[in-house]
Amino acid sequence: MHPAHFFGAVYASSDLQWKYLVEHDPKYEGRKKLKVEGKQLVSLPRQIFALEALQVLEISPERKSCLQYRMKLIPQQISQLKNLTLLYMDSNNLKEIPAEIGTLSRLERLTLSNNSLRSLPREIGQLQKLHSLHLANNSFTELPPQLCQLRNLAFLDLSDNQISSIPPGIQHLESLETLLLLFNSLEHLPGSICVLRNLCTLWLGNNKLRSLPANFGELVNLDWGYNYCSCNFEGNPLDCPPPEVCSRGPRQIREYFSSLCRE
Repeated sequence: MHPAHFFGAVYASSDLQWKYLVEHDPKYEGRKKLKVEGKQLVSLPRQIFALEALQVLEISPERKSCLQYRMKLIPQQISQLKNLTLLYMDSNNLKEIPAEIGTLSRLERLTLSNNSLRSLPREIGQLQKLHSLHLANNSFTELPPQLCQLRNLAFLDLSDNQISSIPPGIQHLESLETLLLLFNSLEHLPGSICVLRNLCTLWLGNNKLRSLPANFGELVNLDWGYNYCSCNFEGNPLDCPPPEVCSRGPRQIREYFSSLCRE
């Protein structure tokens, strides 16, 4: 056999092998899923990016024994997987995300927790179908402003970073229901966060907050007086309002700030 024909046959065989590994996973409502694990994580096989029908891609080591094999770079060819709706890339060694991620217009969930990310490409703001974004345990020092363009985002986890401020543009996340910001360095919250009337869960524990915005009581769905898991302030040096007022819910917070205005 001619060498060129031989190598062509090897590649064709390898492509076929990856196609056989694609499964219809009932956990994902029968979507076409591929899980990459072990040594393949170190350098993603190029054949994966030929699987254009792929809808779910898992590229995350699951066990401690697999942590020696972690991805350091997302190839630009990720843009070829136009049908991806769920993309899992937790617990790798990623320091940056390629701009091509913005071409995955059907993406609904993106998980990037437990990496070494400091920033995100501005193109991530193009993911208008994104519903759930996981960025916990990275190295962010601010909430990336391009996230404020994701108007359909309902779940955002930025816990365990070094975030010191939240941009006023967070008010544009009008679909946001859950915002997790535990274990950061927040010293204040913008008043615009109180425009998020769909917010049901807001975790702010273990930050540096001394006060809340005067209109915080407008977040009426955050009734942690009855549902403690709805809102979390533990580990903050709050004095305006004090913790005992916060624990009683939004009505008491509104009354607290109203009383300050009357004084």
